[in-house]
Amino acid sequence: MAAAEPHAPGAARRRLRAWLDGDIADSLRRSPLVIAAALVALAFAAGAAFAGWIAPQDPFDLAALQLLDASKPPFWLAGGALHFPLGTDAQGRDILSAILFGTRLSLVIGLAAVALALVLGVAIGLAAGFGGPRIDALLMRIADVQLSFPAILIALLIAGVVRDLFPRDLHHAIAVPVLILAIALSGWPQYARTVRGSTMVERNREYVLAARVIGVHPATIVRAHVLPNVLGPVLVLATVHVATAIITEATLSFLGVGVPPTTPSLGTLIRIGNDYLFSGEWWMVVFPGLALLLLALAVNLLGDWLRDALNPRLR
Repeated sequence: MAAAEPHAPGAARRRLRAWLDGDIADSLRRSPLVIAAALVALAFAAGAAFAGWIAPQDPFDLAALQLLDASKPPFWLAGGALHFPLGTDAQGRDILSAILFGTRLSLVIGLAAVALALVLGVAIGLAAGFGGPRIDALLMRIADVQLSFPAILIALLIAGVVRDLFPRDLHHAIAVPVLILAIALSGWPQYARTVRGSTMVERNREYVLAARVIGVHPATIVRAHVLPNVLGPVLVLATVHVATAIITEATLSFLGVGVPPTTPSLGTLIRIGNDYLFSGEWWMVVFPGLALLLLALAVNLLGDWLRDALNPRLR
């Protein structure tokens, strides 16, 4: 073990050099727009992760809010202040700080919902593709019925049903988990159909047939052989779905069935700012809306690039 340690940095450098010389890194270098999208996405992720250190104000600390600072415009307009660069809302809350903390919550909800939808979709897709024609027909018809409705409608229905199962005084406490569950349950059919199609191809490969002949358990075949070979398209789909999940969260929060108004997210900031749009205080809705637009656009561009970069037919 001690003799192998000095070679570890060299091996890491060789792997890094091999990646930099590979097709994906070459595709990235030839795509300035994708590089810009990656930088924007990284900036949002870093701002959300370190919001507690870089935000000018903690929007959750009610003691830090001053009503005298309410409705201040951005610093370049008359009446603005440098310590509130994007202005304040009607409660004196700094818009920039609210966007940083709101982006954190939106990203957490989006990533958690996509992870849950991915797990459900992959499990159902594997069961459909490897479980026989009856199971396949049942699961895919359920997916087809759900895909016939808009995802936002499914999420609204699930959120409403789950909320009705709990007392009203618990709605704020369970708002984020319910939102994650609603978005995940509205998005699993895409993963299930993708995995099912790949599984139908992989189950007829020679290595799977050989494993069956020698008596390997079907669950072991799925876990060790089929699953690793169907994850590629799923991970690309998940990258694009993150942006969709964030927009769905914003839509549900804007409609009042998502995150409560006391918890900043991009959706709640847009909803609250929309009430003041026609009074001339446009910055309350414009800057959170721009943040949502840039974040979703950056993630979508990265997902599209990753899909093309991993497709050997497009190289």
